[in-house]
Amino acid sequence: MTHLETVRYMLDQDYFSQWMGIKLIEIRENYCLIEMPIKKEMINGLKTVHGGVTFSLADSALAFSSNNTGEAAVAMNCTISFTKAVRLGDTLRAESILVTDTRKTAVYDISVKNQEGELCAAFRGTVYKIGKKVVDL
Repeated sequence: MTHLETVRYMLDQDYFSQWMGIKLIEIRENYCLIEMPIKKEMINGLKTVHGGVTFSLADSALAFSSNNTGEAAVAMNCTISFTKAVRLGDTLRAESILVTDTRKTAVYDISVKNQEGELCAAFRGTVYKIGKKVVDL
């Protein structure tokens, strides 16, 4: 399977990412760029996007980038800093870039930007490689 085929396979089974409306923009080894439109169901009581939605977009980017080689990896630790409010009508893009890689773990930086290219959140995720294939799970 190619990197893109692996991510498409994952997305086909990922009903939450589908509900969020995630679209694959670019997939390559240990990297991904995905996009998501903001829906009214994502808005919180302060009329901005719920932080969990932004976190979930970044988490999906982490999953797609850290698993696209076909070797399964799961999140061990994730942190996020919100830098700009996201509002209804915005479109977010999450770009996941490999920072460091070892035999059992890897660290990725994910930037979440709006349609103007403004940074809305900075996310760092550490994954643990579980020693299985994505398609065997």
